[in-house]
Amino acid sequence: MAWATVLIDGNNFYASCEAALDPALIGRPLVVLSNNDGCIVARSAEARALGIAMGTPYFQVKRELERLGVVVRSSNYALYADMSQRLMLTLEPWVEELEIYSIDEAFGRLQRPSGSGSSGSGPSSSDLNAWGHALRRQVRRHLGLPVAVGIAPSKVLAKLANKLAKGDPAHGGVFDLGALADPDPWLEAVAIEDVWGVGRKLSRWCRLRGVANALQLRELASGELRSKAGVVGLRLQQELRGHSCLPLVAAPPAKQETCVSRSFSEPIRELGPLREAIATYLSRAAEKLRRQRQRAGAITVFVRSSPFNGTRFYANAATVSLPLASNDTAVLLAAALPLAELLFRPHKPLQKAGVLLQNLQPLEQLQHHLLTPLPPEQQRRREVLMATIDGLNRRYGRGTVQWAACGLQPAWTMKRQRLSRAATTRLGDIPVVSSG
Repeated sequence: MAWATVLIDGNNFYASCEAALDPALIGRPLVVLSNNDGCIVARSAEARALGIAMGTPYFQVKRELERLGVVVRSSNYALYADMSQRLMLTLEPWVEELEIYSIDEAFGRLQRPSGSGSSGSGPSSSDLNAWGHALRRQVRRHLGLPVAVGIAPSKVLAKLANKLAKGDPAHGGVFDLGALADPDPWLEAVAIEDVWGVGRKLSRWCRLRGVANALQLRELASGELRSKAGVVGLRLQQELRGHSCLPLVAAPPAKQETCVSRSFSEPIRELGPLREAIATYLSRAAEKLRRQRQRAGAITVFVRSSPFNGTRFYANAATVSLPLASNDTAVLLAAALPLAELLFRPHKPLQKAGVLLQNLQPLEQLQHHLLTPLPPEQQRRREVLMATIDGLNRRYGRGTVQWAACGLQPAWTMKRQRLSRAATTRLGDIPVVSSG
């Protein structure tokens, strides 16, 4: 039996998540804005059809969106992250291996049977199209999300197949590139810039040599490609030829750094609000660290002003090392907050700040320090406290329990004036249905 690689990708994921929790949005043009309601970062299919461009600053098109009747929503990251997790859990039983590639994409691998007779959620015939359509119906029924399914012998071809599945409504959201007797015409229709793994410099290099599409890249002399892109380019070419060179990564490697940063809704001009911002971002980073089962050995805090406010641009950073690696929010706050005084300049309005946790170590190992004692009982009690706080915030919504250093309703927090409800992560936001 041959192995097939599939790529399942959520269509217009942010916009689809909004519509899944608010049926009144189905069929209506919808755009989702970036942090501080700055730019358009997601569009529904109906909004795309109106010619609304990705990345357009909201203030430039606000009146036009109102005239066209476009619904505008602020980014609801809690909703998108939760829906992503539910999507991946739904996909797991459908494939033999699953690699979560991004918030709305996952690679899967399963065997392409030579005949019928398989059982379970897997394919029942050599044609995987029926399997792909059944998967799409399952995701739509359970989550209300539309997905596209690309099927091929390799990851790069699965990416192309997914693009083809989305490009033509006649495919019904599923395209099996590996089942075609002659896939060359389809590869020829894919521009070189749309091939996964081909960046701006490589695509320009290819264009200068007359290589304009995926088929021509596949047929390019391997020696010439290697002289430009090395072994990575050769792997890409082999993937286009149907030879799987990129394995699925079921367990992502441990992170080397964890960063949380945000732009402020209005510039910070005082030390107090800057300390609140750093404390807020550090608390969020510590939550991530505990979820990743890691500890940090160093903290970097960075700030910058806006290059467009008429004053001289200011950017600075400071780092502190911890004598004992930790993921305890209180320990991290005590180490990082003094850095705010080093970075603050009263004559420099700050537009953005962030924290970077470095020297990450696995939770299972902790190198103790002779001059920084940490008795086992004290360590256990702190771990229980952090787990309790995280559990309450997961159950009742982020910010249910927070550190006093983060402040109460600070004015600098991210502007999200069109935020939808966190209906899947906060009990108070669960929709209520009344029957007549």
